[in-house]
Amino acid sequence: MNQQPDIQEQGWCPIGTPGIVALSVMLATFMEVLDTTVVNVSLPHISGNLSATIDETTWVITSYLVSNAIVLPATGWLSRVFGRKKFYMTCVAAFAVASFLCGLAPSLPWLVFFRVLQGLCGGALQPISQAILLESFPLRKRGMGMAIFGIGVVFAPIIGPTLGGWITDNFTWRWIFYINIPVSVLSLTLTEMYIVDPPYLRRGVTKVDYAGLGLLAVGIGALQIVLDNGQRKDWFETSWITQLSIIAVVCLIALVVWERRAEHPIIDLSVFKARNFAPGALLIFMLGIALYGSLVLLPIFLQNLLGYTAMQSGLAMSPGGIGTLIFMPLVGYLVGKRDARYLIIFGLAMMSTSMFMMSHYNLQISFWHAMYPRIVMGMGLAFLFVPIATATFAFTPREQMGTSTGLFNLMRNVGGSFGIAGVTTMLARRAQFHQSRLGEHITGYNPFVQEAMRKSVAALVAHGQSYWLAQKQALGLAYFGVLRQAALMSFVDCFRLLGVIMLVLIPVVFIMRRPPRHGPATGH
Repeated sequence: MNQQPDIQEQGWCPIGTPGIVALSVMLATFMEVLDTTVVNVSLPHISGNLSATIDETTWVITSYLVSNAIVLPATGWLSRVFGRKKFYMTCVAAFAVASFLCGLAPSLPWLVFFRVLQGLCGGALQPISQAILLESFPLRKRGMGMAIFGIGVVFAPIIGPTLGGWITDNFTWRWIFYINIPVSVLSLTLTEMYIVDPPYLRRGVTKVDYAGLGLLAVGIGALQIVLDNGQRKDWFETSWITQLSIIAVVCLIALVVWERRAEHPIIDLSVFKARNFAPGALLIFMLGIALYGSLVLLPIFLQNLLGYTAMQSGLAMSPGGIGTLIFMPLVGYLVGKRDARYLIIFGLAMMSTSMFMMSHYNLQISFWHAMYPRIVMGMGLAFLFVPIATATFAFTPREQMGTSTGLFNLMRNVGGSFGIAGVTTMLARRAQFHQSRLGEHITGYNPFVQEAMRKSVAALVAHGQSYWLAQKQALGLAYFGVLRQAALMSFVDCFRLLGVIMLVLIPVVFIMRRPPRHGPATGH
């Protein structure tokens, strides 16, 4: 008797309930995703403690992202080689050890090296946990499984900077790594008790795809380094950025060609033939651009233009994560009752609305006005991530679930890297553009400028400055005002662009087929 439809419909969860299984796999995954952003606000402390510059210290972030991205698409292959449960537990244990070593690092080179190990060990946790959740929950309740997964991978990077700032201020930066250890131990214990490999997960390969593995590591690694360092190094004006870009493009094209012909490919690209997977991958890629791009823009705006501290800016952003946390379970329930495509459209509209709200920021906004667009964004993320994930994997054959979840998470992470690189580049160049345009009107022949300068000089003289010194300070204040206004206008441009991108994605949703509510999904 063929048991495939029953397993697909009822879920594969022979030992623990789906809730226990979800807790088991999401504990370590939450910490792994948290580590992508928890370090950000601690960079000045790490820099001072390890006698390095801020620019050098950014490799603590870059090294983790690069090594993490290399492992993601190869997760399905590695699970087949070693067995998924065994591979997952090895990754969790190694992630805990690497985290401990990061906390002990005596110098920056050692910290970067241990972060590479941490990223390599933790990279597989996201796709494996997502694959386990997709299999553990019955088809009609997959939305709830993806809601639990979404809480981890969406909520974690949002609260990361706030949590990292609090730990660093109250303890030391080393504790942002030590906190991974007890959580990982608990995850290992629960995994050993409640997780088993499904019977259809075949183990072992007859031949290792060394060429594919090499092309994957070099191509993804070079791409991530270019995206993370491009703006700081003035992009293609720097020779090694140009060289790495060429290497990334050549290796990734060669990887696609090779994997399509390889007998035992490390990445099974045939998953893109499954209905909904290609448009779903595009949607999650663009969502990564919007999410991580906004996560970079808002702290810079609040701290550089409004004078917020790192903790204050984190508090302004945290309600967005709370909104996601509240609405994720609701959306998980709705996915089983309503057409996921309409939920995605609603989520895109909410994300676009929040971006356009942020595009109306000015230099006099209150804490509330800085915060409430993030709440709208948090709700939009809940209505996006869960339905996108559910619809994307609705027709994916279960044998390809490990590969497809790896590629899905890779698309989100690479989209985030593109988003961060794009908004930081646009922010700098639009600020220069607006400064040039505003400067054209700040001349001694402009009567409005003359009046403003007269009032500034009079105010400074009234406070005890000499007339000559007051004139120089008034010029400096005028220039500072131009810089702030130019920066503000560049932020507005970035937020508007992200809002437009969200709206443009709506037609992509109609390419997807409606996920089935009952009965087994097929791969066609």
